This record gives sequence, structure tokens and C-alpha cells, in this order.
Amino acid sequence: MILRSIFFLFFIMAMNVNAQEFTKNQLIGKGNALLIKENMYLQPEAYKAFLRMQEDAKKKNIHIKIVSGYRDFEKQKNIWKRKYERYISQGLIPEQAIQKIIEYSTIPGTSRHHWGTDIDIIDENATYSGDVLVPEKFHGNGPFCKLKEWLDKNANKYGFYIVYTNNANRKGFKYEPWHYSYAPVSKKMLKAYKGLSLKEILLEEKLPGIEYFTDGFLNNYILQNISDINPALF
Repeated sequence: MILRSIFFLFFIMAMNVNAQEFTKNQLIGKGNALLIKENMYLQPEAYKAFLRMQEDAKKKNIHIKIVSGYRDFEKQKNIWKRKYERYISQGLIPEQAIQKIIEYSTIPGTSRHHWGTDIDIIDENATYSGDVLVPEKFHGNGPFCKLKEWLDKNANKYGFYIVYTNNANRKGFKYEPWHYSYAPVSKKMLKAYKGLSLKEILLEEKLPGIEYFTDGFLNNYILQNISDINPALF
């Protein structure tokens, strides 16, 4: 009877932990229990899967390097602020600046990189120069074609899926052949994230251009930039 009671107690505790698996702060990049590796932060499970993928890729002389992993809220906010000010200084009106930013960059508090499940990767064994996270470098005669071909065949085996696919019918963020997500964890985090109020979160922050975040804009952003992703990540 005692053993049964102890087992039941641990079962209830486990259920409660699972129900509250991710806090609001974790989901918006303001706090996470993450593993640190070479200045890149990943959820432990995602990190282990990445190491397996990285090791197998080396057998084909492909050296997968993470150029961006976890990004906290403040870092994303700085990216947003820098781009917003640059586009305004170039003569764009606020609405145009915001649309320009969200071609590739997320609104702070909405980035998948806040979760420690998503990575931007390149092949550090390739010969390259200049900006690395551009689609052209992953196609044609680009330096990361070999990496892309290997990922197309193998990434899913390790739980990693490209997020923003090259689908002409997809809306939201543009095609990113370098951005992969560890599905076993990120799918659960996306589900939890959709239970938050994006409008309430953003109104708490003093972001440049926040006054132009209308209900219509936010609804479209949720439908297109957050939700219009690889179906394998739902």
C-alpha cells in the first residue's frame, strides 16, 4: 500500500510538471534551463541529437557549425532596434520598416530561437566569404550545397526539420535553408506558445514601432510568420 501511494504521488507530480513544462519566460526568451556549448545554447535533448548529426556528417567531410542557436529576448530586441533605426534612416516609413524587418527577423518575444531548439547552421569546412546566411550559398555552386544535400537526406533522422521551406505558397518569413528545428521539443513549445497572448506580451515592451502593431497586423503575423512553417513542426 505504501509503495502504491508513493508511486501515485510521483505520477501526479510528473503530470503536473508535464502540464507546466514551459513557463511564459522560457517561451519568450527571458529564461531557460539550457545547456551551454561553445557559446551556443540548446535544450539538452536537442544538443545530444545535434552532436549525433554532427558526428555522422563528419564521415562525409561535412563539418556542421552552429552560427546561431539560442537568442534571448534582449538580443532579439537589439536586432529589432538596430534594423528599425537603419530602415527609418534610409527613408522608409514605420510600417515599411516593420515589413522589411520581418522578411527574415522576428519580433522580440516571438522567435523560435528563444526556445533552445532551433539552429542556423553552415559547413565550416567549406570555402566561403561574406554573409553566410543567404539562400544563394546553399544552391547552385554555393559553398554549402554539399551540406544542404546531406541535410535533405539525413536531418530528419535526428529530429531536425527545416523551418521556413522553399514553398511558393508559404507566407511569412522567407526561405531559410540554414534554419533547422529539433521537432521532438519545439513542437511542444510551439503548442504552449500559442496559448500565450502575443498582444499582451508585446505591449509590456517598449519596442520601436510598437504603436504600429495593430490587431490586424498581429493576427497576420501569427498566421503567417509564426504558423506558416514546415507542417512537420506542428
